[in-house]
Amino acid sequence: MGWLMDNLGTIFVTMVLVAIVTMIIIKLVKDRKMGRSSCGCNCGNCKGHACCGHSGKHI
Repeated sequence: MGWLMDNLGTIFVTMVLVAIVTMIIIKLVKDRKMGRSSCGCNCGNCKGHACCGHSGKHI
């Protein structure tokens, strides 16, 4: 019981972070299933368009 009480703050923060990451992953999966993507497919206005792999060619 002493170990649990000594590490209660760390356990709480870890649980919160795991919950946040899980919610982000669930949202990304839902968006993917709905046909949305994190890529806006507007490479002309993207600062990283040279290194994203799309090279301006979208279907």
